[in-house]
Amino acid sequence: FTPQAATAAAPRRQRTRRRQRKRGGTIDAIGREISEGFTAIARKDKMRPLLAVSAGIDLLNEKIGNLCNFLVLAACIVSAANAMVRYAFGYSSNGWLELQWYMFAIFVMFGASYTFKRNEHVRVEIFYLMLSERGQLWLDLIGTLCFLIPACLLLSWLSWPFFMQAYAVGEASSNAGGLLRWPIKFVIPAGFVMLALQGVSEVIKRIADESSVS
Repeated sequence: FTPQAATAAAPRRQRTRRRQRKRGGTIDAIGREISEGFTAIARKDKMRPLLAVSAGIDLLNEKIGNLCNFLVLAACIVSAANAMVRYAFGYSSNGWLELQWYMFAIFVMFGASYTFKRNEHVRVEIFYLMLSERGQLWLDLIGTLCFLIPACLLLSWLSWPFFMQAYAVGEASSNAGGLLRWPIKFVIPAGFVMLALQGVSEVIKRIADESSVS
């Protein structure tokens, strides 16, 4: 085995080693992809019960939102009818006037969670649009967990005695022919609870989306 033969064989050995390293790197990369795939599947399996809860909350707020859409039209009709009857016949009813106020209160308080579910609230996106997809998800998570849900639960807790006091005395309107007041006061804590629940649903969906972002 001459020195010349050894010199000629050296480049072949180096090429062979490079090919082996490439094959090994390819196998390692495939192994990592398979492992990441199994990890993603495991995460989805763990998230499935939570996503079912999120879907249930979304469905509930969707149904409530459809009712609120109807109440917008109904409030407009009642308001127009009140005005027409008052000017045409000189007759007015406090009950019908308060009914349109009640409908307005209902679709404002319960429409908030429906609008949040559709992501149609007014947003200040000066910095939000500058973030990456993962950054936007984290900003949504932090904002919802640290601000939206605690604030809604606090407001619901503070407004509950307001409803209970009215319910205990059977509070009604002081206007002649007016409606009961205590049922509409229940809308305040209930509306904030529904908004907080929708916040929980959005958090679940953001966590599921974050796990799928590369």
